Amino acid sequence: MYGADDLSSMAIFSGNYINFGYWQVLIPGLISIDERTESQANLYRTVLRRLEIDPTDVALEVGCGIAVGTVLALREFRPSVIYGLDLSQDQIDRATRVNSELIARQPERLIFQQGSALRLPYAGETFDKCFSVEAAQHFEDLAVFASETHRVLKPGGRLAVATFFMTHATAAGELRRLIETIDSGIDVVAEIDSFRQDLLAAGFVDVHVESIGEHVWQGFDAWIAQTEFKDGWGRNWLKAYHRRLIDYYLVTADRNEI
Repeated sequence: MYGADDLSSMAIFSGNYINFGYWQVLIPGLISIDERTESQANLYRTVLRRLEIDPTDVALEVGCGIAVGTVLALREFRPSVIYGLDLSQDQIDRATRVNSELIARQPERLIFQQGSALRLPYAGETFDKCFSVEAAQHFEDLAVFASETHRVLKPGGRLAVATFFMTHATAAGELRRLIETIDSGIDVVAEIDSFRQDLLAAGFVDVHVESIGEHVWQGFDAWIAQTEFKDGWGRNWLKAYHRRLIDYYLVTADRNEI
């Protein structure tokens, strides 16, 4: 779905983003394409604010897709350099093509590379900030991802991850019955406390777990109700949230300065 068929072109998304969105205020009535796109940009902004990016920072997005969020980070938060990494070469090719003019103007500031979240193709202590937005549910081993991001961050660096997690381990069976992409293995949903422990085991400190589901699920459900996915899979995310099986989290963690 991230290869020859570009997932970001599906009706559930817009503006080349691929995320559920962060909805500040949900106004009754039909949601416009622009409002849907802005919700997805706002999810990135929410994550990037937690990173506290400085103008001298070198940043990395893991799972950048077509890189609209990577470019938003560059333009609005202004790190010195930002890298976008994705497992799909097709997505990296799209990102390079779509951003060709920007890359031509600032080739040293925007760099795309194909690679795995479980084997980051960078030397240790390369980045000041690292983030991933709604991609970690596709990482097969979050403990390895935590270890790899810790390795490539400089002392004092920060990681921010936003995606959905199980609220408790016993939710897995019911989630598989509700959500087709979980049952099929497209979305591999870990328990949030397990991911927190993965980060601590990797050496991170000040691990902060924040539920932001109240700004995600209801707005996404209202949008889905307007699309062809209004039955079944699309509407079941909110049901799972209401049953306290799943939630959307923003997790930040720091690499110790020592």
